[in-house]
Amino acid sequence: MDRNAEWRDALRKEIKAKDRTTIERVEMNELEASYRRHCREEVNQGLTAEQAIQEAKRCLDCANPTCMQGCPVGIDIPGFVKNIERGEFLEAAKVLKKTSALPAVCGRVCPQEKQCESQCMQIKMGKKPVAIGYLERFAADYERESGNIAVPECASCNGKKVGVIGSGPAGLSCAGDLAKYGYDVTVFEALHEIGGVLKYGIPEFRLPNAVVDVEIENLKKMGVKFVTDCVVGKTITPEELKQEGFECLFVASGAGLPRFMNIPGENLINILSSNEYLTRVNLMDASSDDSDTPVFKGKNVAIIGGGNTAMDSVRTALRLGAERAMIVYRRSEEEMPARVEEVKHAKEEGVEFLTLHNPIEYIGDEKGRVKAMRLQKMELGEPDASGRRKPVEIPGAIETIEVDTVIVAIGVSPNPIVPSSIEGLDVSCKGTIEVNDEMQSNSIPTIFAGGDIVRGGATVILAMGDGRKAAAGIHKYLSEK
Repeated sequence: MDRNAEWRDALRKEIKAKDRTTIERVEMNELEASYRRHCREEVNQGLTAEQAIQEAKRCLDCANPTCMQGCPVGIDIPGFVKNIERGEFLEAAKVLKKTSALPAVCGRVCPQEKQCESQCMQIKMGKKPVAIGYLERFAADYERESGNIAVPECASCNGKKVGVIGSGPAGLSCAGDLAKYGYDVTVFEALHEIGGVLKYGIPEFRLPNAVVDVEIENLKKMGVKFVTDCVVGKTITPEELKQEGFECLFVASGAGLPRFMNIPGENLINILSSNEYLTRVNLMDASSDDSDTPVFKGKNVAIIGGGNTAMDSVRTALRLGAERAMIVYRRSEEEMPARVEEVKHAKEEGVEFLTLHNPIEYIGDEKGRVKAMRLQKMELGEPDASGRRKPVEIPGAIETIEVDTVIVAIGVSPNPIVPSSIEGLDVSCKGTIEVNDEMQSNSIPTIFAGGDIVRGGATVILAMGDGRKAAAGIHKYLSEK
């Protein structure tokens, strides 16, 4: 019996499985809503060491850990959780880093409730699942705050160059795994900051930039190189990268093309996409009084949509001084794709939810600025292709509401620049790159792709899973070649 098996067996004897089910799930420590709605400090404050150990004791250490089946990146969940139970927090972080390049990020923004935690055996016993996400964040934060940040072991450099286009979660995950395999990896980022959507799309009150920067710094220590302000397809072409010796490219350029509803008045001033709004605030400091590209700080702000990006936008508007911040969503709250936690936080901070409402027209003032919106009231009909009940108009039920800013957060489309620059690449009618199960292009074997450029819009953890699959696929392809 190895040491790992010995101490896990000891833990099982220390607390019986039946007793583990009686322990109440820990609650996340949070800033008070009345305070946080006026600042950009992180809302979730993490667990104390005592809370983390107590929560880790709830893990049953199943012989067949179904929680791992729900994790797109394949984290050894019982392994890191049991290290926390023993008080071996740095060891827990090392276990996480074997498969995840961004544990502190995932512990904050991954929808664990729909993935690993949804498969927890505690649920089958009528209990709440183990707070895997909270524990992941705790282990990663403990390591960072201790200063003892371990660099994952990497194979010796094999001299083969691989390029990664985009430094979002898919790109960073792929780059980390490729470095472990021993490849010479360079990540090309179009913007001036590394991190992609982790930096420009997610506000600091949910994911602090300093946390992302530490994860990136660890990738640099693994040998990953980064080139910023480089738009592949414009600054440099994929063909030129090939000539520079890059044997494979992983395209992770995301889905940065915003969608609009194409309704009357949508071109009025102060109606903008969530992409533009969040990028300007998060990455360009547009809320600062001395900003070169200031964003308008509306008092009556409406966000159209019900996803996580909509919640990020409406909560950002509050922090910029909105007196009335509204979510306008055409379905009911039960159909909202946003995380339950994000909806809860938005409500606590005073966000108003206008569910079963859909904009049909925006009205402007004499200067061309939006001043009101007309909303069609809806009711739910039969389920559509997504499985959610389809919103149906209630004839004649229309109301007008005053607004001075509208943020449209109804989804995004893939960035077309990279796909259009690769001759012969198979692209779907929706603009996504078509790949096989190993994330390899169906038409060009040296091109791999993942994340939103393949999915058209997904979560951070699904993008990371794509990055890991692509790294394994690239390694297999180049090894066989």
